[in-house]
Amino acid sequence: MRNEYEREDSNVSTKLTYLLIGGGIGAIIALLFAPKSGVELRGDIADATRKGIEKGKETAAQLQERAGEYYEVGREKAAEYYQTAQEKAGEFAEKARTAAANTANPFTAAVEAGKEAYVAEKRKTEAKSITEGRPSYPVKEENS
Repeated sequence: MRNEYEREDSNVSTKLTYLLIGGGIGAIIALLFAPKSGVELRGDIADATRKGIEKGKETAAQLQERAGEYYEVGREKAAEYYQTAQEKAGEFAEKARTAAANTANPFTAAVEAGKEAYVAEKRKTEAKSITEGRPSYPVKEENS
């Protein structure tokens, strides 16, 4: 994008420079071949020089204005790109946090499930050991 503006600026300024140089050369040649006296010729050259300087100032002002416009457009685009980049970075960070949380949660859930399974198995074996000490068949009590 930036190269486009630079090329366009370069082309415009180059064309204007060639136009001014060509116009100046043409004006000087026209004045030199005109059938005038030396005083009139010098006056005409001075007038052409003043007009050329004024035209150059106008062109410089126009170029400065266009450069200002390009600067503003570039600054706005840069601000848009910066804002978009910040939003994308925020979205990416949120996705990364979510992914990290999802990754951490299965491990935590697996550890918790393992603990619960261990406790449940331990309770079963404790219950078995308690009942193993007792006879599992019916015992008749003797009356004496």
